[in-house]
Amino acid sequence: MLVIRLQRVGRHKMPTYRIVVSEKTKDTQAAHLEILGSYNPHDKENGLVLKEDRIKHHISNGAKPSDTVSNLFVKVGLIKADKKRSVFISTKRQTKLDAKNIEKVEKAKADKEAKEAKDAEAKEAAKAEAEAKKAEAEKPVEEVKEETPAVEATPAEAKAEVVEEKVEEKKEEEPKSEDLSAEEAGAPKEEKKEEAPVEEVKEEKKEEPKEEKVEEKK
Repeated sequence: MLVIRLQRVGRHKMPTYRIVVSEKTKDTQAAHLEILGSYNPHDKENGLVLKEDRIKHHISNGAKPSDTVSNLFVKVGLIKADKKRSVFISTKRQTKLDAKNIEKVEKAKADKEAKEAKDAEAKEAAKAEAEAKKAEAEKPVEEVKEETPAVEATPAEAKAEVVEEKVEEKKEEEPKSEDLSAEEAGAPKEEKKEEAPVEEVKEEKKEEPKEEKVEEKK
């Protein structure tokens, strides 16, 4: 059975490949029947060179391309088929890859949960802060509303109280002044009343000796 596959050529760490037709049972580096093209993976634009007519001839005669070569033919549109998995992975390697994938998925899930928790905490903190600011903003407004009528009413009330106090003081001062004037006016009168009998006594004393003298003359 014929197979179309890659044959490695080129330098160390700089491989290039021939696309050859050979027996499937032979080694890839063994003798081949025909070279159908070349493939240079380091050249992205002109790395693939194919003899399309010869490739179609061998495919029509029953030659089957390997998975890698089939993917290259599908890429350039030479054949129509689905891309195949061309790399073989051992069970041991696959187990390690699966473990890494599981760890990656779990880590991504944990990171997502941590981020969601952090976002939730940030939202709660922002909400609490907004409520606190709102409460602080409402308190001064209420105090101002309560105090404003008192402030507006105090000047008029104070004036009225001052006027009333002055009127009361005047009323209190008027009777006091009247009492004082009455006392001042009454004090000398009493003194005169008290002095009046003294003068009468003196007159009586003066009159008595006159009468005695008159009697003696008689």
